[in-house]
Amino acid sequence: MIEQNKKKLLAFFKDPLYVPMKQKEIAILLGVGPDRRAELTEALDALLAEGKISLSKRGKYSIAEAVKLTGVFTGHAKGFGFVAVEGKNEDYFIPANYVNGAMHQDVVEIILLGNKDGRRTEAKIVKIIEHGKHQVVGLYEKRKSFGFVNPDNQKVGQDIYIPSGQDMGAMSGHKVVVELTTFGDKDRKPEGKIVEILGHINEPGTDILSIAKDFGIENVFPDEVLEEIKRIPDEVLDEEMKNRLDLRALQMITIDGEDAKDLDDAVSLTKTEEGYELGVHIADVSHYVKEHSPLDKEALKRGTSVYLVDRVIPMLPQKLSNGICSLNAGEDRLALSCLMKIDCNGIVTDHVIAETVIHVNRRMSYTQVNAILEHGDEELSKEYEAFVPMLTEMKQVAALLRQKRKKRGSIDFEFPETKIILNEKGKPVDIKPYERNVATNLIEEFMLVANETVAEDYYWQEIPFLYRTHENPDGEKMQKLATFIHNFGHTMKGAKDDIHPKEIQKLLVSIEGTPEEALISRLTLRSMKQAKYTPENSGHFGLAAKYYCHFTSPIRRYPDLQIHRIIKESLQGKMQESRMAHYEGILGEVGNQCSKLERRADEAERETEKLKKVEYMSKHWGEVFEGVISGVTQWGIYVELENTVEGLVHVSNLKGDYFNFIEERYEMVGEHTGRTYKLGQKVEVTLRDIDKLNRTIDFELVSVTE
Repeated sequence: MIEQNKKKLLAFFKDPLYVPMKQKEIAILLGVGPDRRAELTEALDALLAEGKISLSKRGKYSIAEAVKLTGVFTGHAKGFGFVAVEGKNEDYFIPANYVNGAMHQDVVEIILLGNKDGRRTEAKIVKIIEHGKHQVVGLYEKRKSFGFVNPDNQKVGQDIYIPSGQDMGAMSGHKVVVELTTFGDKDRKPEGKIVEILGHINEPGTDILSIAKDFGIENVFPDEVLEEIKRIPDEVLDEEMKNRLDLRALQMITIDGEDAKDLDDAVSLTKTEEGYELGVHIADVSHYVKEHSPLDKEALKRGTSVYLVDRVIPMLPQKLSNGICSLNAGEDRLALSCLMKIDCNGIVTDHVIAETVIHVNRRMSYTQVNAILEHGDEELSKEYEAFVPMLTEMKQVAALLRQKRKKRGSIDFEFPETKIILNEKGKPVDIKPYERNVATNLIEEFMLVANETVAEDYYWQEIPFLYRTHENPDGEKMQKLATFIHNFGHTMKGAKDDIHPKEIQKLLVSIEGTPEEALISRLTLRSMKQAKYTPENSGHFGLAAKYYCHFTSPIRRYPDLQIHRIIKESLQGKMQESRMAHYEGILGEVGNQCSKLERRADEAERETEKLKKVEYMSKHWGEVFEGVISGVTQWGIYVELENTVEGLVHVSNLKGDYFNFIEERYEMVGEHTGRTYKLGQKVEVTLRDIDKLNRTIDFELVSVTE
C-alpha cells in the first residue's frame, strides 16, 4: 500500500501545475479523508527519507533532486548523530535509523530530508566515503572464546568485537588500543584486534594515557628519532658559537612556573637614554632540528607539546626539550634574540633580530617574582638582590606595553585556569584556580611585543612566513550577541557591520563584577573565530594587531620552529628564489596541520581536567559546596564552585515548582511561585551524581545564599 501511495504522490508532485503546499492541502486535493491521513503521512515521510521530495521550513512539500553533501559525522551514545559540512553554518541531524553503519569521525555523503521541527535540518547518510577512526581506545571485557572493547569515547556508540586470538593476552579490566579490521554496518558490530595494552584501569596514569591515545597523541618517539638525538651534543660546542652575537655579558633571567622544564625564553632589560632595550631570547631549536630529518618530521607530526594533568607529552625528546635547547641557568646556549628599543610611551622605535649565544644568570619562578614586585618579600629580595632593579624596571616596561596594547583595543579574556594537584598514585587531592599575577603578565607582554615585532619585520621584507592570524568575527554572530547583551542593559556598536575589537574590549570592561560576566564572556569568545596559522597576514583581531606570529616557543610549537628556520636563512643570506619558492609551497599545509593539532591538544587537555574533576568530586559525597550560577539553559542551571569545578542541577531536580527557561533573560522561573534562578546567584549545592565515562557532574541545590 505504501508503495502505491508513494507513486501516486510522486506523480502528483511532478505535475507541471503543482506548487509547494502543506500536507493538509495535499490531502484535500487528493481526496484523502481523516481515516487515511496516517497513510499519507507514512508515504510522505518515506519519500523524504529517500530524498525524492523536500520539506520547507514552512512545512510545504515539493519535488526535489536529492541534495547530496559531504561532511564529517559526529556520533552520539544514543545512536543518532550530526554531520558538519564545511562552509555551512549548521550541522545536520542524523536520526539513528539513518546513520547506516557510520562511525564517529567518518567522512560521509548525506542527502537532506527537510526541516521537520522548524529548527534543524535532518539528513540521511547514504555513503561512507572514508573512515575517520582506525583505532579505538577502551575497556576490555574477556569472555570464554572472544571479547569486547567498550570504547571510552561514547560517541563511537557501539562495542568492538574481538575474535579469539586477537587480544594480545589482555584480561578484563585492561585499557587497550584496538585496530579496527572491519567497520561493521547497521546490522553487524565492528571487529578489531588489540594492538596495545595501556595498563589496568586502576593503575596510576592509565586513565590519562587512555585519553591521549584516544586523541591519537603518541607518548613514545620512533626509533629513528631516538637514534638521531644520540648524535646531538649535551652542551654547546665552541665552533657552534662562531659568527654569533655574544650576549653572555648581559644580565639575563628566565621566569617560568616552578615545575617547568622546557625553558625556551629568557629576558633581559637595560636602561638607555631614550628609554629601554628589551631583549627576548629564544632557544635556537632549529640549529639542532634540521629540515626533513626524522626529528623534524616527528615534530611536525605532533605539532605541539601537550600539557596533560599528570604529564607533558613533548613535541621534541627530553634531551632537547629539557636539555641542550632549554635555557637552563648557568649554561651557554644558542638563541635567536629580538633586541628592541622601547621609548617611554611603550613604542618599539628600533630592533635587531640576531643569532646569538647567551648565558642565563638565574632561573626565577612567577611566584618568586610576584612576591618581590608585589609584596616586597625581604628574604627573596635579598636572595635576588642583583636582579631586583632590573625586575622593577621590567614591571614598568610591561605596564607601558600593556597600556599601549589596551589603548588600541586588544582584548583579554580573564577565564580562571585550573591547577589540579595529584598524589603519587595520580589521584586528585586538591583543585584550585591558577591565578595570574604581575609576573605572568610581565612575561606575556614581553612575548607579545617580540611576536609582533618579528612578524612586522618579515612582512615588510616580503619573505614567505607563517603568521598567527585571527579573522574578524562573523557579522551575524556578532548581531546575535548584541541582541542578547541588550537584555542585560549592555550595548556594542558596529555589530551589524565591521566591529572593532575596542567595542568587545569595552563590553568586557562593562561586565566586570556583574552576575552575567562569566556567561557573556564565554558567549563573546564563542562568537569569535578561532586563531590559526596562515602564510597570509590578515592581522590578529583579538590582539588588535596588524602583524602577529608565534616566535617565542620553538621547543613546544612547530610554527615557531618553522619561522626560526626562515629567519636564520634570511639572516645568513640564503633566502634565494628557490628557497622562497620552497617555503611558499609548504607553509599553507604546515599552517593548516599545526592549527588542527593545536585544537586536538586543547581538547585532550580539557578532557583530562574534566576527568580529574569528576574523580576529585567522587570523594566528596554528602559535602555542601558554595558556588555561583554560571549558566542557565532549558535543561537546568550550571553551578561553578570556587575551585573551578562545574556541574549541572537538572531542571527536573529543581524542587518546589515547575520551572520554565526564560531565554532572553537566561533565567529559570517557577510557574506557580515565581521563584527565580539567575546568573551570578550564590548557591549551596551537594553532589548528586557523577558520570566517569562522559566526565560530567550533577549537583543538587541545597539553598540560595544570595
